[in-house]
Amino acid sequence: MSKLKHYETMFILKPTLTEEETVAEIEKVKANIEKNGGEIVSCDDMGTKQLAYEIEKNKRGYYFVIYFKSPANAILELERTYRINEQILRFIFIKYENKKEIAAWTKMSDEAAKKAN
Repeated sequence: MSKLKHYETMFILKPTLTEEETVAEIEKVKANIEKNGGEIVSCDDMGTKQLAYEIEKNKRGYYFVIYFKSPANAILELERTYRINEQILRFIFIKYENKKEIAAWTKMSDEAAKKAN
């Protein structure tokens, strides 16, 4: 089994979704990470925020961050599922590699976990 790498993904959901739909979309993303061999460490639910610029006529978006560990080869598949999901306006994956980056990832992940509780 390939070594798990440290990642952060942030995605922005359409603000027009109901609370239930938003939760369902977030669960779908989490399930996909796990299905592709990833381990979710923590999440940061940032809620609805103003977008820096309009995306598909939306001025706001629902921001969600997931800190996870995953085999590197799973990221392409996760990106593909994001692209075909019409509820996701934008997304990003950030990979943390060296000791300093992983320490920063751990700190952010721990802070997100504390905030959630």
